[in-house]
Amino acid sequence: MRYEGAVYRPPSEAFSLIIQVTIGCSHNKCTFCSMYKDKHFKIRNLEEIEEDLLLAREHYNHVKRVFLADGDALTLKTEDLKYILKRIQSIFPECERVGIYSGPKDILRKSVEELSELNKLGLGIAYLGIESGSDDILKEINKGVTSEEMIEAGKRIVKSGIKLSVTLISGLGGIANWKEHAMESAKVINGINPDYLGLLTLMVQPGTKMYDQIQNGSIELLSPEEVMVETKLLLENLEVTDCVFRSNHASNYVALQGVLPKDKNNLITQINQVLKQGNGYKGEAFRRL
Repeated sequence: MRYEGAVYRPPSEAFSLIIQVTIGCSHNKCTFCSMYKDKHFKIRNLEEIEEDLLLAREHYNHVKRVFLADGDALTLKTEDLKYILKRIQSIFPECERVGIYSGPKDILRKSVEELSELNKLGLGIAYLGIESGSDDILKEINKGVTSEEMIEAGKRIVKSGIKLSVTLISGLGGIANWKEHAMESAKVINGINPDYLGLLTLMVQPGTKMYDQIQNGSIELLSPEEVMVETKLLLENLEVTDCVFRSNHASNYVALQGVLPKDKNNLITQINQVLKQGNGYKGEAFRRL
């Protein structure tokens, strides 16, 4: 396959065929993010994308899932995405699902009807980085949207029939704003009611604006214990239905998983046990993005 630069995908797309539809991220301004900094954003032409699909068909006997990279492939025109999805159906008739990263601005540029059309053509899941539900934090990290816009974007995906997987980042507000981060993030998640909620834990790479803010002391990071207190507050305020919750990413200090609301009390009990024991946290050397 032909790939340009580092290629990123969600953990659940580990065994998917990855096709670069865009190179890089059209926003690429988030202060905490080090991804795609080696690329200038561009949309690949349809001929190149089709060539990659045909090349993959020559090499793989069975393709169960396809993931459209890079950072926000949903930025493509709806007609172009429909063409790509139709070619996937034709070239890989065995494909069960196509996944895509979806920036909130890209979602808001599409109607529910357009998104529903994409769903009917095989777009089965969209990944949305909410990061935080706090307007102050969203502004500070330069996400480019408000919490209300984030809710509207998420609701459009859900209404279209496309499964929605969202992520929040523990500790993103630092010591000063941990409570606001937890409470306001719960409000946004409740407003959307996504199918999947993934909770990562903040890890900041050199070269990002947030790294410099941490170095100069303007942002103070949470300790592992404080991250768990924040996570507990988030869970206590979540009111969702049939939402798969995962906090078992390589960046997390403690692995948690369940289905909300069924496992909510059990998850909180697990956190209380960790806090009471004062240990069981993953060491910094073993955390990864």
